[in-house]
Amino acid sequence: MSIGRPKITIVGAGNVGATAAHWAASHELGDIVLVDIVDGIPQGKALDLFESSPVEGFDSAIVGTNDYADTKDSDVVVVTAGIARKPGMSRDDLISTNANIVGSVTDSIIEHSPNCFLIIVSNPLDVMVTVAHRHCKFPRERIMGMAGILDSARFRSFIAMELNVSVEDVHALVLGGHGDSMVPLPRYSTVAGVPITKLMDQNRIDELVQRTRDGGAEIVEFLKTGSAFYAPGASIVEMVEAILKDKKRILPCAALLQGEYGEENIFMGVPIKLGAGGVEEIIELDLEPHEMEQFKKSADHVRELTSSL
Repeated sequence: MSIGRPKITIVGAGNVGATAAHWAASHELGDIVLVDIVDGIPQGKALDLFESSPVEGFDSAIVGTNDYADTKDSDVVVVTAGIARKPGMSRDDLISTNANIVGSVTDSIIEHSPNCFLIIVSNPLDVMVTVAHRHCKFPRERIMGMAGILDSARFRSFIAMELNVSVEDVHALVLGGHGDSMVPLPRYSTVAGVPITKLMDQNRIDELVQRTRDGGAEIVEFLKTGSAFYAPGASIVEMVEAILKDKKRILPCAALLQGEYGEENIFMGVPIKLGAGGVEEIIELDLEPHEMEQFKKSADHVRELTSSL
């Protein structure tokens, strides 16, 4: 690794991990280590990605490996490892297999990078962040999950498509667990500052909310043999960039609640301030009764899944 650049480790060289590595390299966020248990896959993808650097014009060292020793002293570690969904599967169907994988990966990571920031992406997201936290015992500032950015990006995309406006002018917010119980918030979703509740009727909003909840499954049904990776990869890198550049972004991420929103000791998707200190602040929104009820139901669902571990 080159002296002075941040070190980013991405565990899992599948579509999500490799795409995140590509985005991170193209943004010149640091040097990248791509790790996978399958011999040759991370090495080949890392070399291929590095060979694109003269064309795309980025300077990042990119290494593929099967050895966690190569991840030593990483600044940020992203865990995408685990099996992906197939058509007809929910994220929840992945619990037992991915819990074992994420637990083992976390042990290996903290052995070599005990001071890193840890971003979990494996599904079911909220449960997997809990698994990783049980293994690493990190303070809540240094462990989080990527889901809300992706869910919000899907909601933003559907709003832009519906209103035929630029995605750059659309902002949206999705809270709660990453799954069927997620809580899109139309009241906090805007186009150039105007709430979408003033731009379309409630029936259409409800349809976009449901499409957001089904966003991952919709892509799985199209792909047949895998799940989404472009939008997840970009969402991961938005978090990595916020930390490494101390951007103080307000982003929806899975964070450990310790009294916020009336919840204790549970990872849930909420707006956070993300910067060089990691989860620097949890933003508590003023939720209306029906929104809080949905949030509570989502929390209950996450607890139910977690209890099955």
